Order: sequence, then C-alpha cells, then structure tokens
Amino acid sequence: MDNRAFNGLFISVFSTMIGLGVVVPLLPFYAESLGATGIWIGAIFSGFSLSRAIFMPIIGKLSDKKGRKIFIVVGLVTYTILSLAYILANSVYTLTVVRIIHGAASAMVIPVAMAYIADISPEGEEGRYMGTFMISLLLGMGLGPLLGGILKDLFGMNFVFLTMALFSATSLTICLLFLPESRYRKSEASTLKQILKSGIMKAIIFFRIMNAYSQGTFIVFLPLVASAYGLSSGQTGLLISASLLTSAFSQRFFGRVADVYNKTLLILTGSLLIAVTLIIIPNTNGFSYLILASLLFGIGNAIALPSAAALVTIAGRELGQGSAMGAFNTAMSIGMITAPVISGAIMDFIGLHFVFIFSGIVCLISLLLFWILISNVEITSH
Repeated sequence: MDNRAFNGLFISVFSTMIGLGVVVPLLPFYAESLGATGIWIGAIFSGFSLSRAIFMPIIGKLSDKKGRKIFIVVGLVTYTILSLAYILANSVYTLTVVRIIHGAASAMVIPVAMAYIADISPEGEEGRYMGTFMISLLLGMGLGPLLGGILKDLFGMNFVFLTMALFSATSLTICLLFLPESRYRKSEASTLKQILKSGIMKAIIFFRIMNAYSQGTFIVFLPLVASAYGLSSGQTGLLISASLLTSAFSQRFFGRVADVYNKTLLILTGSLLIAVTLIIIPNTNGFSYLILASLLFGIGNAIALPSAAALVTIAGRELGQGSAMGAFNTAMSIGMITAPVISGAIMDFIGLHFVFIFSGIVCLISLLLFWILISNVEITSH
C-alpha cells in the first residue's frame, strides 16, 4: 500500500472532522434556542453516540468481509445530505432525529478509516501510524470549533451547517478519487463476544469508555461555562480548539513514544492529567484559566490515545481490524452517551460546576480498574 492511500484518507478524514467540528461548540446553544433543557442537550448529543454504538460493531465486522472503501463512501454521502437537514430542524425532537441518523452515518466513516490505517500499519510501528493518522481526527476537530464560532458570529448558524455540508462533500470527492481498497483479510472478523474475551481489548474498551466520558463532559459543557463568564462564540470555539489542536500536534510524537515505552503507563499518565484538569475547571475564573485547562486536557489525551489505538491495532491482527476498531469506537460512543445525559442531569439538579468535579472523580476511580484489567495481559506486536 503506497503513501497515496494514507495521504488520501488522512486528508479526507481531516476535512470530515472540520465539518463535524464547526457545529460542536454551537450545538448546545442551537438546542437551547429550540427550547432544550440540560437533559435534552444531553439527549441530543447522546442520540448521535447511541446510534454509533449500535452500528459500529456491525459495520466494523462487515468491513472485514466486504472491504473498507464502500462503507466510507456511503457514510460520507449521508454526511453531506444530513448537514443540510440540520437547517430544517425546527424543534428539539427533529434535531434529535437528525443527530441519531448522523450518528449511524458516522459508524461507517471514522472506525472503518481507522481499520484501514491499521491494515497498513507495520508490526512495531502501530503507535507511529495510528498517532499520525489521529492528527487528522483531532486537527480537524480542533480547527472546526474555531472556524464555526467565527462563522456563527459573522454569518449566523445556518451558514455553519452549510459549511459542514461543503466539507463533507469535499471529503467524499477526495475519497472517491484517491482512496484504493485496502488489503484487508476477509477471513478475519470477530463477534463482540469474541473481542471481549481478549485481555487487551477488554482493558482498552474500558479505558475508552472512561476517556470518552471525560471528553463528552468537556466538549458539551465547557461552552456553557464559557457562556457563564460572558465569552463570545469565537472565544468558546477557541477553548475547544486549544484542547484538540494541542492533542493533534502531539499525536505523532507520543505515537513514537508508544512504540518504544510502556503503553499502559502512558495511558495511565494521560488519564490522570485529564482527571485532574476536570476537577480544577470549576475553580477557574476567566478565559486565560480556561485556556490553560484546555491545553492540559489536550496533552492528557495526546499521551493516552496513541497508545490505546496501538494496542487495538495489535489485537486487531488476530480479531480483524474492522471488528477491533468498531469495538474501540463503540466504547467511545458508550462514554459519549452516558456523559451528556448524566452531566445534564447533574447540571439541572445540582449545578454546572459539579458536572466537572463528578466527571473527574469518575475518571480517577476508573484508573484503578483499568490497571487491574491490564496488569496481567501479555502485550506483543507479533
């Protein structure tokens, strides 16, 4: 597989994630304008993740049998159409439906793209390949919120949705023109039950749920903290972008580190930094402190995620990369489902600041459980 395939998928996913990212920090406010409460905001975000969680194991297994490219293309076609559907959503209920369908389309793109990269990752270089590829995810998501906030301030929310459609269409075009089919092995496809029997996958799935729970809390509810301090949409977008861009630009470095040093220790270190950051967010009192918190959160993810993705790639050589990456991303969706709903309820009944304290404590407790699961697992690239 030549560099053309890697580069084509990298650029396509980068464009896709910018399109998704432009609406992320603005969607809570858009939902509020339609009458959404904190719990409804959580439901709107969780609907996206719920449909992803349902479809990703199915799509991942099918991509092990049928190939990767067809699912990526169909997902991007759906992305483009649904970007325009957001404009037509005139109630909390229709917005939730659009998000649910959007989540199903997402199940065909990112997990299958990660399986594609895993297919071409040489043994012993899993961290470098996955870390480099994840730059496209995080850089796109990092630039997206900043761009979205600026466009919203200048042209309004509908223009933001049109921008999302444009980036999705661009991703589709790149994929059709430059992405060949990957050299996957049709015989390798595992059920979720088989995946959960793997010691590596069991531990990493737990980690990914924990990690996504913290990310869901941060991304969905940090904009509301920013709003309470009177920050503009542009400043709010910058907060989310600071975290994601910091993580993006550090991915390749920590991917290389993961190929040399203990991946478990890196996951634990990054997760500890994330937990501490969440706990200190309620004690911030302005834009400069929130930027610092965003940077620390991004560094924590940069340390942990390449190692986790590398471990999934190693396990995927036995289980099927589509099946393994589908399970890995399903775990992320489970965390994204639970975080907005639980955090939304905490916001409504206790207060916004307790959302971050609770999430940080959950993350700290989860570190011990992850260590117990991973401590007796033998990890090898072969």
